[in-house]
Amino acid sequence: MKVYTSDKIRNVVMLGHGSCGKTTLVEAMAYSTGIIKRQGKVEEGNTISDYDKEEQKRLFSISTTVVPIEYDDVKINFLDTPGYFDFVGEVEEALAAADAAVIVVSAKSGVEVGAIKAWEFCEKYNLPRMFFVTDMDVDNASFREVVEQLIELYGKKIAPFHVPIRENEKFVGFANVVKMAGRRFTTGSNYEECEIPDYINENLSKFREILLEAVAETNEELMDKYFSGEDFTPQEISQALRTNVIDGSVVPVLMGSGINAQGTTMLMQAIGKYFPDPSKRTIIGKNANNDEVFEGNYDSTKPFSARVFKTIADPFIGKFSLFKVCSGILKNDTPLYNANKDTDEKSNKIYVLRGKEQMEVNELHAGDIGALGKLSETVTGDTLSTKATPIEYDPIDISKPYTYVRYRTKNKGDDDKVSQALQKLMDEDLTLKVVNDKENRQTLLYGIGEQQIDVSVSKLLSKYKVDVEIMQPRVPYRETIRKKASVRGKHKKQSGGHGQYGDVAIDFEPSGDLESAYVFEEKVFGGAVPRNYFPAVEKGIADSVLKGPLAGYPVVGLKATLTDGSYHPVDSSEMAFRLATVIAFKQGFMEAAPVLLEPIVSIKVVVPDKFTGDIMGDLNKRRGRVLGMNPMHGKQEIIADIPLSELHGYSTDLRSMTGGIGDYSYEFSRYEQAPSDVQQKVIEENAKLEESES
Repeated sequence: MKVYTSDKIRNVVMLGHGSCGKTTLVEAMAYSTGIIKRQGKVEEGNTISDYDKEEQKRLFSISTTVVPIEYDDVKINFLDTPGYFDFVGEVEEALAAADAAVIVVSAKSGVEVGAIKAWEFCEKYNLPRMFFVTDMDVDNASFREVVEQLIELYGKKIAPFHVPIRENEKFVGFANVVKMAGRRFTTGSNYEECEIPDYINENLSKFREILLEAVAETNEELMDKYFSGEDFTPQEISQALRTNVIDGSVVPVLMGSGINAQGTTMLMQAIGKYFPDPSKRTIIGKNANNDEVFEGNYDSTKPFSARVFKTIADPFIGKFSLFKVCSGILKNDTPLYNANKDTDEKSNKIYVLRGKEQMEVNELHAGDIGALGKLSETVTGDTLSTKATPIEYDPIDISKPYTYVRYRTKNKGDDDKVSQALQKLMDEDLTLKVVNDKENRQTLLYGIGEQQIDVSVSKLLSKYKVDVEIMQPRVPYRETIRKKASVRGKHKKQSGGHGQYGDVAIDFEPSGDLESAYVFEEKVFGGAVPRNYFPAVEKGIADSVLKGPLAGYPVVGLKATLTDGSYHPVDSSEMAFRLATVIAFKQGFMEAAPVLLEPIVSIKVVVPDKFTGDIMGDLNKRRGRVLGMNPMHGKQEIIADIPLSELHGYSTDLRSMTGGIGDYSYEFSRYEQAPSDVQQKVIEENAKLEESES
């Protein structure tokens, strides 16, 4: 692949609902430009983008794939992203490298939730965008209905560029609304000029008016001309579109058929003409030597810097760090330095990836996307630069995972293998996280949703040959007491020679502080228990609170006061007093009105206004207490307190209730006494668990 300067590069992220046709469209563009001789199909598992076995098995994208396509002396780096919400981390990584977006909408499905979320991403990242309506070859496809849906959602920004031409119910061409000219497809995306049929004039006039109105909205001079009834010149329309697509105030709508490779040429022409090259974007970091601001801004004349936006750690194709050059030019002999890790990196070959295909290049200019193999310390989000000018850019903004499951290895002895394999999956996907919960003797796998976790477990087996089983996690309950109890514990053992003797009298009562496990005091008079045994008594308390006698959970909010006891001058020892304390603890705890405490989290659920009633009703069913609501740009943020145990499976349920558009986050708030029926259920379940594990 030849070297492209910054002005000849376009970095375009493909966004849209799951299975809307993004991968098929990218495949069609690769076919139209001669990169591939035969157009692959998702159903056949032979597309450039979906090369992973899990993607081929499930027939949808799981990872972001870079597919560079050369068209009309412009290099377009397409970032083909997953549409299903569990893989949002992949989308966010792609957005960090993109300069513009194509939002794909299926004409047969209309504007789905994934397209609406895609628009929100473009707003967040300030990306110019255009819509591409695919599946125009389908019998019941309606471009007009999709345009009307988009106008209803986004108003006068929407500018339809085409009107479909159909003959005998088949999609055979289009009228160009900008140039008011007919086009008939010949082979694939190629077309020839044709007359505009009379039967589309009504739609054409309507769309022309919508387009002109969008153009008029861009500045006052054009607005005045529009209202005075004057026609815009082709140059005025073209210039207004070029300027205002870049700033996001005009959003073109194009169309075609991915499966038939129709409309791909128009899309690539529009990308080259209307989307910005990287130098029109800004990126600001800091110089690690002096903490001064460094404006990289995709300028090839500045010192080299690049940010790694994705890591591929695949046992079949190896480890690659995908990066976008933020300034300067990367050459084979450029010394690489990772300022985030304060380490030198070695890599003598620069690659451009197209799916899993690796193409070696000699250099990459600012704004271009490439890959480096086998970097030892560099991870996603790190900056590569030179030691002379060490640069750091902000890390990539990635969604936090809230769904989690408990997992364990099926085969004993595989723990290390599983740990190493999971680390590689986490290198690739920043929304995966492993937490070792020692307190509850469980290992937890966190993700965005259940589908992502299912895919990860499947990858462990297919790629790394390790098998794990997942189950519902143990909730981190706590145990405490509500009353005071005074008890005596005695440990006495005689077995020839020195015996063991320890005797303690302890008052157990609530400390009032649920943040601390216990408070220990002593009020012993007259030397009933010698001072040198006090630490042994406290150690007995410290041992006991780790696993309470009620259901085996840690104890909090306990005050233990040593009041009396007795000792033997020969047989007493620290161990004997420690064991006596354990005996007293078990008895005293159960006599002091023990209760189970459950973790309460503060949850924020963000949904469109129309779903607020359903969400609040569901939270109430889950024993949640709604505390308030905040309006947020046509949505509502519902704030509630809810027991953590009630959130298992909430990610799936929330999507089901809101058609996939609902979002939530939570953080730990406090512990509260669990209702008696919940306590009873947990105690019984843990008793069974103890039996099965003993």
